Formats: sequence, structure tokens, C-alpha cells
Amino acid sequence: MARDRSPIVKQSRREGVALHPKAHKIMARKSGIPGQHAGGRQGKQSMYATQLREKQKVRRMYGLLEKQFAKLMSEASKRPGLSGENLLQFLELRLDNAVYRAGFATSRRAARQLVSHGHFLLNDRRVDIPSIRLKAGDVLTVRPKSTKSGYFSQINDVYGNTAQVPLSWLKGDVKKLTIQVTGLPKREEAEADINEQLIVEYYSR
Repeated sequence: MARDRSPIVKQSRREGVALHPKAHKIMARKSGIPGQHAGGRQGKQSMYATQLREKQKVRRMYGLLEKQFAKLMSEASKRPGLSGENLLQFLELRLDNAVYRAGFATSRRAARQLVSHGHFLLNDRRVDIPSIRLKAGDVLTVRPKSTKSGYFSQINDVYGNTAQVPLSWLKGDVKKLTIQVTGLPKREEAEADINEQLIVEYYSR
């Protein structure tokens, strides 16, 4: 399974946003983009550069490769409604994102690993593909065998270390180890500080 293996802290510094909990501490000490001569490269950005950086930020935030992200944007542009909002909805409905947003993992990378290792059942069928798009009515449950693992036996501690807020479309229950998709994500419930219109403009060039 292809994935971006570059250091998450460097990615975070490059995009100016913490993409993983451990990036917060380092970004507090090291500001600006990484690289020996990074200080001399920071000037006024062109519109293209602004669009590119927004696209890269969101792509890395959700852990997609360029080909995956471009394909998702293409699909979003063909759907009724605003392309940017469609894109964010698709990203939020990814299986790995739902695990993260429900508070079952402290980062999307951790959620992706849980899914890839087959710890979840989707509507009673085992799944290991993080990119599966969920729909209203879907139910995720932790596999009975996985509930005995050290990770899920301490899921309350994991949940307590996440900063997730309640979502209208997703309901996680750490006692029953279930996640229910009750609707569709609203625009305002996506990650903060995303300008999806810049991404639409980037791919419309």
C-alpha cells in the first residue's frame, strides 16, 4: 500500500500546521519551513504558490498521495454542489478519518495503521482499506479478537488524549467500541483553517 513516509514533523513545519500531536512541541521551538537555507526563501508568494501550499496542506493533513487526492478532486467536481465542499466531505468520510474523528486514535496516521491491521469490522465484515468511503447508516466495530489487545484495553486513555469535539454525523462509543455514521459531514465540521476554494482553483488551471 503506497503512502507518504516522509517525516511528519517536517511536513508540519513546511505547511505551517501541526499534522500530528508530536509536531506541536517541535513547532513551538522551530518556526518556519525546514531546510538549511529556508530563511532566505520566504518571500511574497504568488497565487499559484498559495494554491499549491493549501492543496499540499490538506493532502498531507488527511494522509493522501497526490494521485489519490487529484482523483478525489476530479470526482468532487463532477458531483452536484460546490466542488470544494464535496472534496472535504469525501475526505471526512474516509474510514481512517472516521476512526480518528471518533477519538479512537490520536492522529490520522495512527488511525490508518489500526485500519490497515484489520482491527475493525464495517457492518460486520472485516476491513483493512483506510480509503473506504463511509455512508450514513454504516457501523464500525472493533473485532472481538482485537478488543483483548493492549491498545483497545486502554482506549479510554487514548480517547482522553484526543481533542475531538462531538460531530453531528459521527457517534463513537469507547465503552462498546463502536462508531456509527449517522449522517453526512457539514462544511463547518471539517478541519479548521482550510480554504477549499484555493484547492479548486489549483486544479482548475
